[in-house]
Amino acid sequence: MSKRVLTTEAGAPVADNQNSASAGVGGPLLLQDQHLLEKLARFNRERIPERVVHARGSGAYGHFEVTDDVTGFTHADFLSAVGKRTEVFLRFSTVADSLGGADAVRDPRGFAVKFYTAEGNYDLVGNNTPVFFIKDPIKFPDFIHSQKRDPFTGRQEPDNVWDFWAHAPEATHQVTWLMGDRGIPASYRHMNGYGSHTYQWTNADGEAFFVKYHFKTNQGVRCLSAEQGAELAGKDPNSHQTDLLQAIERGVHPSWTLYVQLMPAAEAADYRFNPFDLTKVWPHKDYPLQRVGRLVLDRNPDNVFAEVEQAAFSPNNFVSGIGPSPDKMLQGRLFAYADAHRYRLGVNHTQLAVNAPKATTAQNYGRDGLMATNSQGRGAKNYEPNSYDGPVETGRPLSAPLAVTGHAGTHEAPLHTKDDDFFQAGELYRLMSAEEKSRLIANIAGGLSQVSRDDVIEKNLAHFHAADPEYGKRVEEAVRALRED
Repeated sequence: MSKRVLTTEAGAPVADNQNSASAGVGGPLLLQDQHLLEKLARFNRERIPERVVHARGSGAYGHFEVTDDVTGFTHADFLSAVGKRTEVFLRFSTVADSLGGADAVRDPRGFAVKFYTAEGNYDLVGNNTPVFFIKDPIKFPDFIHSQKRDPFTGRQEPDNVWDFWAHAPEATHQVTWLMGDRGIPASYRHMNGYGSHTYQWTNADGEAFFVKYHFKTNQGVRCLSAEQGAELAGKDPNSHQTDLLQAIERGVHPSWTLYVQLMPAAEAADYRFNPFDLTKVWPHKDYPLQRVGRLVLDRNPDNVFAEVEQAAFSPNNFVSGIGPSPDKMLQGRLFAYADAHRYRLGVNHTQLAVNAPKATTAQNYGRDGLMATNSQGRGAKNYEPNSYDGPVETGRPLSAPLAVTGHAGTHEAPLHTKDDDFFQAGELYRLMSAEEKSRLIANIAGGLSQVSRDDVIEKNLAHFHAADPEYGKRVEEAVRALRED
């Protein structure tokens, strides 16, 4: 029996639902990709009023202080001098569950930082893991649908979760992270944060570097076992929110040290891994961590709804000296995050106190719309250019341009020498202690053994075998034992 044809909402057949259209192989994505934009825009509008993902969150204010000179790599003003401080707001979150979910669950955690710089707000939107499940944003709505509640049963279904992963071998690395010991942080204070994506820094001479961000917790990493997490989630669904609130209220201010990995732009093309693949890390022996500064949280919001639920982070909020890379997932999020906020909070969400610049003033020609508060006074013009002394463009790009070549179309990411979907997952497994491996195997088998279809189980087992023979064998034996009980 022939399969039904996948179409756009206008009924046109979809030629490629796996790869977004880009300007050449490995280039930035194209606005003309109607299928991508339709999927992302529709996906952003599927839930109201809570966020589609990262719905359950906590946040706090604080500051970031530069401790090391990085002016050789970026001319960003807030990083321009040792000792310079910038006010920040940080929102933590779980990814898959709803606003009413529990904190102590096995799930990635959002780690989104808003820097209120003198050159405008810079949003660094990351997670507590350095990698993610997919590498192309056209798969993001499908991935989240597989992790959310099933439309028939109303609950998260192992069949859906593992069926998607069975068809997404690139997820093996992140699955290994998630099912390992760091899958359930003991609190938001006791986990690392990562920019996850690859970004670009540009120095005053116009030299470009690709950069990855690492926020290392100064409280030490602490995690919960599956049993501890289940017990805590049952006793106190708000455990992480309560911990963060009470710690700051009693004067215990959590902090993180920011490190970066820096890659000269010219080295990206020949690096052994695709440096713009969100399912991969850059090994530290290739690009060592370099310290930048210290982030401290020292003030709780006065109103959780106004300041945490209405906080809007968008990775396209860059400042001079920082910009995007050809990272496909980042490119998709440059559109999707801002669009989600325009849908959920309105076109004027940037005027809300938590989202408005604090060290400068926004000056533009945006007018009107729902909840508009940015009246410019009598006679102010809402067009540009004009002859009335309105704000004007600078002519100075925020970052270096990205070179592109080739033909527009949907392309798979260019392969580098080590670009398979399993090598880094195997490396992560081999780094674990014997006890860590045993817990990882138990966590994976506990979910995979609940899947009803044998072919889905076999496809997932093949991924673990490909990552490491011992890894695959142990998962297979553990799943078999659970299914025979």
